[in-house]
Amino acid sequence: MSVPTLATDRAVCSPLPVLGRDVAVPLVTGGEVTYAALDYAASAPALQRVWDDVAAYAPYYGSVHRGAGYLSQLSTDLFEQARATVAAFLDCRPDDQLVFTRSTTDSLNLLARALPAGCQVFVFDSEHHAALLPWPDDRLTCLPAPRGPRQAVRTLERALADRDPHGPALVCVTGASNVTGELWPVRELAAAAHAHGARIVLDAAQLAPHHPVSVRDLDVDWVAFSGHKLYAPFGAGVLAGRADWLRAAEPYLAGGGASRRVARRPDGAVEVEWHESAARHEAGSPNVIGAYAIASACRALTEAGFDALVAREQHLIARVRAGLAEVPRVSVLSLFGEDAPRVGVVSFVVDGWSSSHFAAALSAEYGIGVRDGLFCAHPLLRTLLGAAPGAPGECGAPEEPLNALRVSFGAGTPDEHVDRFLTAVRELVTRGAKWTYRTENGRCVPALG
Repeated sequence: MSVPTLATDRAVCSPLPVLGRDVAVPLVTGGEVTYAALDYAASAPALQRVWDDVAAYAPYYGSVHRGAGYLSQLSTDLFEQARATVAAFLDCRPDDQLVFTRSTTDSLNLLARALPAGCQVFVFDSEHHAALLPWPDDRLTCLPAPRGPRQAVRTLERALADRDPHGPALVCVTGASNVTGELWPVRELAAAAHAHGARIVLDAAQLAPHHPVSVRDLDVDWVAFSGHKLYAPFGAGVLAGRADWLRAAEPYLAGGGASRRVARRPDGAVEVEWHESAARHEAGSPNVIGAYAIASACRALTEAGFDALVAREQHLIARVRAGLAEVPRVSVLSLFGEDAPRVGVVSFVVDGWSSSHFAAALSAEYGIGVRDGLFCAHPLLRTLLGAAPGAPGECGAPEEPLNALRVSFGAGTPDEHVDRFLTAVRELVTRGAKWTYRTENGRCVPALG
């Protein structure tokens, strides 16, 4: 079954058309300007292609796996087609399972609930909180943030070799840092894990929107990512990989859809037979719109061609880094060094500025949206900023706050937005902000009064 779509004949251009590209926002200095969205690492704007596909499907929306009517059957077919499309996008193995979740965070929490008894987990301190926090504390080993890819592999090899007892183990690692944008040696880390009898899950939240991800080529056991970073709205995510741990685990959520048969025993207890397919961990009514949107984004990126997308993004990365290098008092943060390969994520600090105030000035005076703070990667930021644990990190804290700025971009970013950002940074550093800024309800805003 299929639905008509307005997107099939849409020409793919560079940058790819995204929603919000013509949105005007007010400036504190008066007038309006087209918004420059440079916070892709938090949530990328939806591709116009994805929005068109979803809009074409919306009149045909129906319940999934739960109805005999035409719309229910159609929605069920599209949901399962979306699963196959995403599995192909990830180059999954034939016997892998692909579970639709809410996000990368949800996916890794699901896997954490599926760990076999006694499984030890190894995670670098440089991970996003989504990959750092789901694991049981008594089975978690946090490895220090490495200062290069080779050091990362050596550190992991030593930790796995020294583990006691030498039972099941899982390594969780990012593909691209959400702070520095640096690419991690995933294939080498996977080889190290497997050589020591461990499995590995790849947090591809920041990698999948920028580079092709092949489960087979990287030889990872699982991969997790979020639709909202892959130019797809509606709060869906993916966990794909080995089926055995998922089949053996109790359902992540208990409820309809996850159960194959439910009966009441004579003693009054409920007896449940759970599905062994991905449905085992997809209880409740599935987010068919979210799954369909992710599949649409996967098709759009594949058709656009990652070679062209990567080449254009590398051009933008070089422009941003070169532009920031020319601005006094600006320091770009890096874990692996200046020459490390990276995606379109650049974090930096400005000497003499609160990062929260700087981000507020970029928004209020220039219509530019960037991220400030610790980016849900507190241990890594504290390492990069040379701060002790527990240092302040909130806008308006009594001491100089510990935080940084992050500019991030991708397939929908026009050159003009990057140029406007660099101009704004130079002007703010050299002449200062036109307004003062204060804290209001936890946010830094212009002090107009």
